[in-house]
Amino acid sequence: MRKALIFAVLLAGVALPAQADSGSEVKALVDEYWAMSLKESPIYASSLGVDDYATEVGDYSLEGRDRFAQASAAILKKLEAVEASQLKPADKIEYGVLKRTLEDTIEANRYGQRTINFSTYSGWHQSFAGMADNLPFRNKTDYESYNARLKQYGTVNDQSLAVANEALKGKYVLPCVVLNGYEKGIAGLIVADADIRKSRYMNPYHRRRPESMSEAEFNSLAAEAGATIATIIHPALQKHLDWFAKSYKPNCAKAPGVSAQPGGKDYYNFRIRQETTTNLNAEQIHELGLKEVSRIRAEMVEVATKAGYESREAFIQHLRTDPRYYAKSPEELMEKVARVNKTIDGKMPGLFHRLPRLPYGIKEIPAEIAEGTTTAYYNPGSPAIGVAGFYYVNTSKLDQRPFWEIPSLSVHEAVPGHHHQIAIQQELELSDFRKNGVFFTAFTEGWGLYSERLGIEMGLYDTPAKDMGRLSYEMWRACRLVVDTGIHAKGWSKEQAIAFMTDNSALSAANIEAEVNRYISWPGQALAYKLGELKIRELRERATKELGSKFDLAAFHDTVLGQGSVPLNVLEDMANDWIAAEKSK
Repeated sequence: MRKALIFAVLLAGVALPAQADSGSEVKALVDEYWAMSLKESPIYASSLGVDDYATEVGDYSLEGRDRFAQASAAILKKLEAVEASQLKPADKIEYGVLKRTLEDTIEANRYGQRTINFSTYSGWHQSFAGMADNLPFRNKTDYESYNARLKQYGTVNDQSLAVANEALKGKYVLPCVVLNGYEKGIAGLIVADADIRKSRYMNPYHRRRPESMSEAEFNSLAAEAGATIATIIHPALQKHLDWFAKSYKPNCAKAPGVSAQPGGKDYYNFRIRQETTTNLNAEQIHELGLKEVSRIRAEMVEVATKAGYESREAFIQHLRTDPRYYAKSPEELMEKVARVNKTIDGKMPGLFHRLPRLPYGIKEIPAEIAEGTTTAYYNPGSPAIGVAGFYYVNTSKLDQRPFWEIPSLSVHEAVPGHHHQIAIQQELELSDFRKNGVFFTAFTEGWGLYSERLGIEMGLYDTPAKDMGRLSYEMWRACRLVVDTGIHAKGWSKEQAIAFMTDNSALSAANIEAEVNRYISWPGQALAYKLGELKIRELRERATKELGSKFDLAAFHDTVLGQGSVPLNVLEDMANDWIAAEKSK
């Protein structure tokens, strides 16, 4: 899932008689932090329907980050003065979420790695190019605001390059082994002057013109945007491209692991805590990953045998090379995805009592980044401004995008995975901060991986090829536990990581390359998927055993999603409370 700030929470203590004053203080501090966050992230604020900063783009400088961290420290000081033991249960959750969020914000700003402001997965140039996807375009004012933001890209680029130059000075630089082809994502945003209308930045002007705008007004603003792209954005992109080629790439890091950077070991330990919301260390996670790999590998052997192949490797070789499993055009691949997704939609009421109102759509990943990025991702929608969620599919390298992966990929990215979970969260009766500003990777991605397993109950894996696709995807996430810790804590090379994933998963070579590059440039994030999924499965097994005939799977799922994204320890408490309540009925 993209576009999300990843937070963690620590919830402790037993609720004592509540004091209204303490609860009010917590609410006031939550509101203060959320208002500050929206001001610091004005484009995100607009995506939520907050128009206060409609012409602003935010501060991309280190000074801006320092200012935000200092303001967070001031709020934390006030929060710590609140008598947490006196809070009601709901206020205690708010307190814990805010406290850990503030602590993580402050701690993250202490590491030199804060200067790493792009990865193989994202960068300021791509974020800006996709800005319009989550903005409202209801009237002339919205288009004028968008144009005003376009005009500020030169400043955004200069501030971002200044931060990246600090990374160069401190040797907080991405490894050479992940940067091959990265420049295509920058260069691909530059189009010929004659093709300005085809620029991604012109997407709003490809939409239906609002009825409140005249054709002359619409065309005038489109021409203004085109001129901005040609005179401000393209020169800035060229500056970025030249800088990357002349200054950054020649000074890339030789070692792939973040632990080789100054303070890297401490930073990686922080990233583990932040992303997994557990106290597990790298060695424990590595060993857990090896156990999961062994278990899943045995299941893959069983599927290959049922398919009539003498070995797991022989079946995987067949799946990787038989042309009938691969689309001949992007349109064919998207049609296959659409068919699977509508099949899944029809099965959702059997697994959930509550379904979200916000729909989702499917789109192709932008061409200039497709070859170097992951196989798919999800972009949240916004009920406030009438934007659906979107499941983005990679249609590059079609010989690497097999049909048998589509079911497991779709249940993860769309429903019942990311779209269902996030759209439900946006509707819950929570603070705006909890609804829109808190996304725990272990919960969100753990739910996505758990959703892949729900495909079994949906009957999606109705051929050995599809079932192997499911197992390959689960193996992929188990391999992450081994590979991420291997690279960043145990000195593994990129080649070792690729070899391990090639040997154990059925993923294509292109997917494995892109994924390993992602783990190298985004330490710790990939650990959260499998750990979160294992916790949800553990809680479901516990509920099934303890409730017996009283167990309602749809009610269990609604309970898991009922407080939005939460850390794993809080999720366990929620599940235990639900089990106890169901027993007492």
